Amino acid sequence: MRHKTSPSFYPHPPGAILPAAAREKIANRGITEVEVLGAQQAWCKALVDISAANSSGGQPAAKALAEKVIDSAYAYQQGAVLFKPTLTTSPQTFRTARDGALAYFVGGNPAFPNDTGFALKGWSKCEIANSAVLIHGDTASTLGNVMFTGPDGTVTTVDKTWTFVKDDAGKLRIVVHHSSLPYAGR
Repeated sequence: MRHKTSPSFYPHPPGAILPAAAREKIANRGITEVEVLGAQQAWCKALVDISAANSSGGQPAAKALAEKVIDSAYAYQQGAVLFKPTLTTSPQTFRTARDGALAYFVGGNPAFPNDTGFALKGWSKCEIANSAVLIHGDTASTLGNVMFTGPDGTVTTVDKTWTFVKDDAGKLRIVVHHSSLPYAGR
C-alpha cells in the first residue's frame, strides 16, 4: 500500500495510452523460448564448425573461430561467466574468464596445460534435448542433455545447464554454463 504523501510510481493510470515520448522509453528485454532454442542451436552449430575448422585448417583456424564464437555467445565482455566445462579438473575446474573458456575449447594455452581442446575432437553433430526451459523476464535457464557425435559415430551425452541474459543489443548471452558427464552409479 502506498503512503498518501508519497509520489505515484506510475505517472499514468493503468490501461492509459502513453504519450509517444513515454512509449519510446519502454524496452522489452523479455526472452522468448524461440530465442533460447535458437541460442542453443547456434552454440551446437558453432561447436561443430570449430571441429570442422580444425580438420581443414588446424588449431590456428579453430582458435580464430572459437574466439569469435566465445565473443558472440558468452557474456565475458560484461564480466565473469560461471562456466564449468565437462572435462576439467582441479585447480582449473571453473572458467570464469574468457582465456579459460578458449583454452577449454581449443587448447594451446600453457596456463591450462590439461586442456587439449574439447571442440577439436572431430564432432560432426550436436543435438540438444531440454528437460526444462525456465524463463523469467530477461533471464532464461535450460536443463537437459547435449549429444555430441564423434568422427566414428560414437555419441557422447553430457548433462548441460545454461543461463542466458539479454544484452543491451537484444542478443542472448551465456552467463552460466555447467556441463558434466551423467552419473554412472555404482
